[in-house]
Amino acid sequence: MSLTDELIAEKDEIIDQQAQKIAEKEYIIQKLIHLHYGQKRERFEQPNDQLDLFAPVPEPVVESLQEEAAEQITVTYTRQKQAHPGRCEFPEDLEVVETILEPNCDTSDMVLVGEEVSDKLGYQPERFFIQRSIRRKYAPKSGEGAFAIAPMPEQVIEKGIPSASLLTQILIDKYVDHQPLHRIRSRFARSNVIIAESTMDGWVKTCLERLEILYNYYCGLLKAQTYLQVDETTLKVMDPKLKGKTHLGYYWVYHAPMTGYVLFEYHPGRSGSFVRKTLDTYSGYLQTDGYAGYNAVAARPDIVHIACLAHIRRKFFEAQNNDKARSQKALRYIQELYAIESKATELELDAQQRKELRLEEALPIINEMGKWISKEYKQVVPKSAIGKAFYYAMDRWTEMSNYLLDGHLLPDNNLVENKIRPIALGRKNYLFAGSHQAAKRSAIIYSFMAQCKIANVNPNQWLQHVLTNLQTTKVTQLDQLLPMNFGK
Repeated sequence: MSLTDELIAEKDEIIDQQAQKIAEKEYIIQKLIHLHYGQKRERFEQPNDQLDLFAPVPEPVVESLQEEAAEQITVTYTRQKQAHPGRCEFPEDLEVVETILEPNCDTSDMVLVGEEVSDKLGYQPERFFIQRSIRRKYAPKSGEGAFAIAPMPEQVIEKGIPSASLLTQILIDKYVDHQPLHRIRSRFARSNVIIAESTMDGWVKTCLERLEILYNYYCGLLKAQTYLQVDETTLKVMDPKLKGKTHLGYYWVYHAPMTGYVLFEYHPGRSGSFVRKTLDTYSGYLQTDGYAGYNAVAARPDIVHIACLAHIRRKFFEAQNNDKARSQKALRYIQELYAIESKATELELDAQQRKELRLEEALPIINEMGKWISKEYKQVVPKSAIGKAFYYAMDRWTEMSNYLLDGHLLPDNNLVENKIRPIALGRKNYLFAGSHQAAKRSAIIYSFMAQCKIANVNPNQWLQHVLTNLQTTKVTQLDQLLPMNFGK
């Protein structure tokens, strides 16, 4: 090779490198613009046969429109009045407080012939009361022998003033309605109930520590499942070692789609060692996003790894500004795969029938799309948005296709992502956890509140029942206290 050829080759290599850098920066810019100005919903609709708004209109169409415009046209609009949905029905177990209203006149010479009744939904905020227990004490008439006295009811806070009902309300306010404790205290203060900050913090800590034994039992049930989805989300935590800053910790969320079990765990980092420790005895299907921290667990021979189709779709959705044609073709493939899932749901297919439908209709689409991605990747800039989308899909193609193995499996990780939403709502209100230990305790109550929601159980009723009965429940009977078994 001559010196000229070497210089040309070096120049071409530099140009390719610069093109990749430009493509990568364009991708970042487009992503930032979308995050700031674009809609959050990743909506994709296939192009239809609608005419281009700016395309030239054919001459015959113009003449036809002119002839129609010359005619007298009268249009009558009739506004359809929608039927009122009616009043909402009141729950049957609501207390009825009656107020009898007499006419503003003398009725002594009149006879009562009837009544007109109207019901309104009332509300009495922050009703506090003293829950007084009076223990009767008896002595033998003979004056000899032991006294008899009623046993003291179980106390959640030993020698404390709060009842189980008050503690339940505080926990529900904080972990279901996402109110910081200082707001709860302010609300109580409006009813002249003043509770010190340290006192309420101590109440919450004690309650969550009491629930830890039930939480550990619940962890064992989740690890016994054969199909788990895992995801993680951030949480700012106060750390005395970091002056003026907060530590970035993580909630790891485990979801068993077949039973609906949900488990939150807090860890101070995002290292894959945390999930490896939690799933040290687990075997079965494991579905995750593309985070490399899951790779060590997913590589174990007793685990079948399933990648998330929704994350693959997201990469192509974000690449539309870079390469619209290729991105939308990929999105159409994925849309067809989800249409098959919708079809199986509409037909109410069982797991075996769903698997057969997928093998018949989804497998050919996956094979065709995989070949197309492998071919097209060679023709795009690797560091461009579309290049990254192609690589992300190819790197996880086998794992993504594993959802075809069993009709119980899902093509994406969306269900576990939905379980993280309460954490996001909480972060906006209380901003951070007071300590790493507080974050760990919060994971306990978040797990049970998520399970109450899935089991359609009133979290207030469940939590009060558990706080009242947990200490007297045998270890062999802990299963009866779980939300999915409440009321059975």
